[in-house]
Amino acid sequence: MKFLDNLAVKLGVTKTEMTAVTVLTFFLLLGGALKYSGSVQDADQAIAKAEAARYSEAEVDSLLSLAMKADSPAAADSTGTVAVSEEEEESATKSSGRHPSKKNFSGTIVFRTASASQLQMISGVGPVMARRLIEFRKERGGKVEHFNDFLKVKGIGKKKLELLQKHLTLD
Repeated sequence: MKFLDNLAVKLGVTKTEMTAVTVLTFFLLLGGALKYSGSVQDADQAIAKAEAARYSEAEVDSLLSLAMKADSPAAADSTGTVAVSEEEEESATKSSGRHPSKKNFSGTIVFRTASASQLQMISGVGPVMARRLIEFRKERGGKVEHFNDFLKVKGIGKKKLELLQKHLTLD
């Protein structure tokens, strides 16, 4: 306490004022330490949630890839739903694993009737993106009027939007 008494004299404050300043400084530091420890715990919880979501999404991806193997991509039908050549169809079915080789799809797909396997024929659209696009279509009641609406779908930016414009029709 001698140090605080000497400091109080040098600063020209009373002993009581110096004690009050010391106590307030102590509580300020204690509050900062508690806040920091709480934010560390929040960060740990956020990381744990993100890891859990990542693993569950990976499980969903594997289930979707299994379902895709059971279904073959749709061939072009009389209504013109998909305009795909036989070579493109074969390349889409031959691609194996979660990260298929480059897709050479050059046809168009009618978005309001497209299945997940048809959407996955488009370069840059995998099982998760196809599922998101179909969910987006369902939320909109099956009608999407403008391509810019696709920017609301998680994972679609300007570049992917250009790809979708090239391969999808909104009829």
